[in-house]
Parts: sequence; C-alpha cells; structure tokens
Amino acid sequence: MALKTKFRIIVLVIPFAIVFISWGKFGHEHINHAAVMALPMPMQTFYYNHIDYITQESNEPDIRKYTLSDTAEYPRHFIHLEVLGNLDTVPKSPAAALKKYDHKFFIKHGMLPWAIEDMMAKLTDALKHKHKTDILFLSADLAHYIGDAYMPLHVSTNHNGTLTNAKGAHSLFESQLPEVFGETYNYNVGGKVKYVADIEKETWRILSASLKSADTLLKVDRDLSKTLPKDKIYVLDASGNIKTNEYNEPVHTYQYLKLYHDGLKGMVERQMRYAIASSASFWYTAWVNAGKPDLNSLDKKELTTRNAPSLAQERALYKKGKLFGLKAEKEF
Repeated sequence: MALKTKFRIIVLVIPFAIVFISWGKFGHEHINHAAVMALPMPMQTFYYNHIDYITQESNEPDIRKYTLSDTAEYPRHFIHLEVLGNLDTVPKSPAAALKKYDHKFFIKHGMLPWAIEDMMAKLTDALKHKHKTDILFLSADLAHYIGDAYMPLHVSTNHNGTLTNAKGAHSLFESQLPEVFGETYNYNVGGKVKYVADIEKETWRILSASLKSADTLLKVDRDLSKTLPKDKIYVLDASGNIKTNEYNEPVHTYQYLKLYHDGLKGMVERQMRYAIASSASFWYTAWVNAGKPDLNSLDKKELTTRNAPSLAQERALYKKGKLFGLKAEKEF
C-alpha cells in the first residue's frame, strides 16, 4: 500500500505541457470491446454484462488528460525507450523506478510501463476483494494503457514525427487510419488470450516490440509524402491551407490514407489485435492471480439471463471478426 501511495503522490505534483495523443476514440473503444469478446468463460459473462461501460470508459484516461487537464495523467500514456538506454539495466518495477528516477524524469520521458504494472496490481486486488466498481473501472483503464503501449509512437522520442520531418504522423496512424479502414479489420484474436506468468517481463516485451515499428511507420509516411503534391496529401480549404480537425491535426485525403495504409502492410490492424489479446490476457491473469473469484455473483441473475441471448449472438459475430453496435465518435 505504501508503494501505491508514494507512486500517486509523485505524479500528482507534475506540471505537464507536452500533448501526447493516444489511440483515437475508434481505436480504444474497439480494443476494449473486442477484449471483452476475447475473454474465456466464466469471466466473459460478467464482463459482457458491462461491455458498454468498458467500451465507453476506454476513453476516460484521455478525458482526464485533455478535458480535465489532470497533470497526473499525462506521463502514464508514453515512455521514451531510447532515453532509457540498455533496457536490461532499467528498473522494471514501479518501486525500483521510483528509487532511480525523480519526478522530472517522468514528466519528460513518461511512465507508461510502470503505470501498467501499478494498474495491474490494483486490478488484481480489486478482483480478490470482489469490488465490482473498481474491477470495471480499472479493467477499462488498464486496457487503455496497454493499447497505448502497442502504439509505436507512444514509446519513441519521435512521438509525432517532428524529428524526421513527418509532423502529424501520430494522429494519422492511430486515429485517421482506424476511422477510415477499421471497419474492415478482423477483431477476433482467436486463442491468443493466455495467462501471463510474468507481467513485468511481458510489459517490457510489448514496449520493445512496438518501438521496432516506429521507424517503419514514419519512413513509409515520409517517403510517400515525397511522391505526391500537397493537394493529394492534405485536404485543402478554399485558400489552399491545410484543413485541420478540432485538435489542430492535419486532415489527409482518402487517396493518401489508402496509399499509406497499404504501405504499412497491415500494421495498424496488427497492433490493435495485439492490444486486444494482451488486454484480455492481463484481465484474465489478474483474475487468476486473485484466486478466480466468482464474478457472476456480483450481478443480479436476471441481468445475466437477459443478456445471455445477446452474448450468444455477439459471440457468433465475433467469430467472424466483427463487433456489434459500435459507432465511435469521429475525430476527423
């Protein structure tokens, strides 16, 4: 308990000015929703009873970050792995990280891996004590951070392509592409949901793997931009200026989005599928480590009975790789 309190105090005093965009609303909602459908029974019954909450709550960390300007929230969404150097020597646990780094480090370089581990510990405790509200809230938040860990630019110092003349690459990859092409993705991750024996090791494996994709997505964008004129890359207004969305991010043409999406060779879908499988696996692992509590006892039987036909129908749809009833708020 002392560790959790100390960790919370450190981040609450952080002033933070740099904006790091997470997976867009489409991405986070589809990841969380699909993660529920990927769960094994009997966990899935309880989580499905609250699938709408877990889906919508996927955006809560970003609401805290942007709408509420919660300075404690910002560093939880990213990590600059290049700055850490040899990862074998980096403190992997939250406790060890707090001993080595000060709050200024977390402000500048992020705390995503330690936030995931801290959230995982809290979820396990909530499951152990069968605290229903905490279980749902923490599950949704944890999946958000895991989703961020699978977004390659969330683990790189070149988070928006500004270091390689590819500014705007962040929202292009994680928001515009999923919004345009996400309905064609296969969200069924099959049998990839498994017990994670070492959460710490798996968290850092995810981050390291994501970083390897960062240069690739930036290069594809940068190289493609050299082959097309401005009006084929961006949507322009009557004065020839690049149109932007409400977050001041450039709006790309469908032609460019299609070429870029094809050039990435399935990377966006692949990263989202990884995030789905890992989110469900971390939830499942927390449940097992908590002693496999009976979650169905937390809901009224009539709720489960009412939802049973819908669950059966949605499971059949999920087998085909599709999700039911999702209409995420558009950002572009």
